[in-house]
Order: sequence, then structure tokens, then C-alpha cells
Amino acid sequence: MSAPTTQTQTQTQTQSQTTITKPNIGVFTNPEHDLWIAEAQPSLESVKRGNGLREGEVLVGIKSTGICGSDIHFWHTGRIGPMIVSSTHILGHESSGTILAAHPSVTHLSPGDRIAIEPNIICHTCEPCLTGRYNGCENVQFLSTPPVDGLLRRYVTHPAVWCHKIGDMSFENGALLEPLSVALAAMERSGVKLGDPVLVCGAGPIGLITLLCCRAAGAEPIVITDIDQGRLKFAKELVPSVKTHLVQKVSAEESAKAIVELAQVRPTIALECTGVESSVATAVWAVKFGGKVFVIGVGKNDMTLPFMRLSTQEIDLQFQYRYCNTWPRAIRLVKSGVVDLSKLVTHRFDIEDAVKAFGTAADPKTGAIKVQIKSEE
Repeated sequence: MSAPTTQTQTQTQTQSQTTITKPNIGVFTNPEHDLWIAEAQPSLESVKRGNGLREGEVLVGIKSTGICGSDIHFWHTGRIGPMIVSSTHILGHESSGTILAAHPSVTHLSPGDRIAIEPNIICHTCEPCLTGRYNGCENVQFLSTPPVDGLLRRYVTHPAVWCHKIGDMSFENGALLEPLSVALAAMERSGVKLGDPVLVCGAGPIGLITLLCCRAAGAEPIVITDIDQGRLKFAKELVPSVKTHLVQKVSAEESAKAIVELAQVRPTIALECTGVESSVATAVWAVKFGGKVFVIGVGKNDMTLPFMRLSTQEIDLQFQYRYCNTWPRAIRLVKSGVVDLSKLVTHRFDIEDAVKAFGTAADPKTGAIKVQIKSEE
């Protein structure tokens, strides 16, 4: 049995070698909040040889990677809650690319296949894994969450099971499947239905993709809020029927009143995409009796919320942690055109210019929605 395995591995390595010429580089940060580009693993020599792959693994040439708000957060503050940058760390978890090589045990992927990476590695043995809610894996390695290095590299190895074929989908859209998965998880767990009045708090990338999903799901009316008029303008261009609300420096209760007047109905569900305390509180004040505030965004460890409003109005307050079992659905929605992500990428940079890309993504004055970093041979 060993001879066929060796032959298969040799053929796979030969196919992967034909286009690999550039060294592997990655985008790094550290506890001092530096940001730089340097050589990364696996090395060019290892990539060209195609060896070192473990059972079930593939070698991926990354083509597009989106910069997430969490990447900016890890760079600027060095932590998100208990997840702390304690040493040199590679960022990025929204990526797509092509298969360059595959371990002989991998039969469903071949060199040349276009894929999107689901950026987690789970244990398959804990209760969340065994019950299908693997986003709660007690031993998860989530790429770009310290101490696990991320995908902002030219080449990475990854378990084949978490590499989803995208066919002729663009690499840009392939990289956007990750934030779309966040929104799809929220749609499923929040229970948004046809005709539901919905409030979306925050018009950043997650809020905008959530808006697209709400429109596709038939929610009506939809109100979206933000502190940035430019982002609200973008939301209106993306979904012309949406009602936009510019957040003012008033109390959460007053802000909610203005939202309800704009919608002319109390929302059944608020999808909170910022994680900001005042925004969560506004959502609580806005929704109807028996409504739901579903928090997608991440925020500070401790918050003060209108407890008695939640209590006396029987409002459900629910939270989300990443996603599970969303990629096949996301691929179908994008391929069919039911959810059109094509307008979200506003800025593109080569991986050699990644530091400039991060500066653009972090600066509200640039008007950036989604910044993507490209890597081409």
C-alpha cells in the first residue's frame, strides 16, 4: 500500500511546485502594538517541497484576506476580553485561496481547487463539538485569536475539512464568507422572520451584511443606526428601502424613541452589531414587549443595562459567539445572488502594503468599509 501513497504524494507536490516562487510573509503584531511584515511559516522551501503535511491537511495559497475589527483591536489594544496578545502574533481570519498541495489522505480537494477557509480547528471530543455547536469547542484553536496565528500570510496549512470549495466565486467574495457566517448565525438564532420589524445597530461590515440578510429574509421595516453619516449613506445605497438613524449624544431611551418614530413600529428584534454599551441599551429601550435584543458585537467585560426594562417588558437578551455550520449555506446564498456582497470591499492592498491597509481600515476618515489584502504569485 505504501507505493501508491508515495506516488500520489509526489504528484501532488509536483503540481504545487510549478507556481510557487515567492517567500512566505505574514502580518505581525505584538504586546507593544507594533505592526510589521516579516517572514512566516511554513517556509518557502517547505512549501515548494510540499512535505510536512499531516494527515487530513492541505497547503493553501492565500489570495484574499479581509481585515476584521478584531484584527484592529488586537493590534491597537492587545486584547479582546480574555484573549490577549502575549507574544509575536499573526493576524487575519477572513481568507480564501487555492489548494497547492494535499496530504494523500485528503480525497475531496486537489491542487487548483478554489476554497474559503473556515478559520477554526476543533477537538471533536467535548460536548459542544459532539452536539454540533462546535463554536463552543472547549479546546478550539481559532486562527488569529492569541496564541493561534492567523491567516494573513502567503501560504498556510489547514485541515481540509475546514476548507470549503467555492468554485468560480471570486476570492473577494470567498473571503467575505467569514463575516457572512457571523450574520447567518445571528439570523438563525435570533429567529428573524418574514415581515418582522428589525433594528440593526451599527453599519460596519457585520452590520451591513446583517442588513443584507435581513432584507433577503423579508424583514420590514428595517432601521439601521450608526454614529457615522457616511456609513449610513453606504447602507442606504446597499439597501435603498432601509431607514437610517444617525446616533446623537442623547440618552439610550431618547435614542430609542427616535428610532421607533422613524420605523413607525417597535422592532420585534434588534440585532446589535457594535457591542457598545449605549447601543445595547438603546436596543433594549426600542424593542417591543416580548421582543428580543440579539447581541452580535463584542464589547467590554462589564456593562450597565436597563434591567427593569428587560424585566417588565419580557425582553430576551441573547448573545452570539462566532458561528457553526454556516459555510455551505453562505456559499449557496452568494452563488445564487440572494446575498450580494460585491459592494462591500472598498479598499484593496497587496500583502506587501499590509501596514498601509491596516492604517486605512482603522481610520474612519478613509470611508473604508471592508479592506482586503491580496497575495498573488
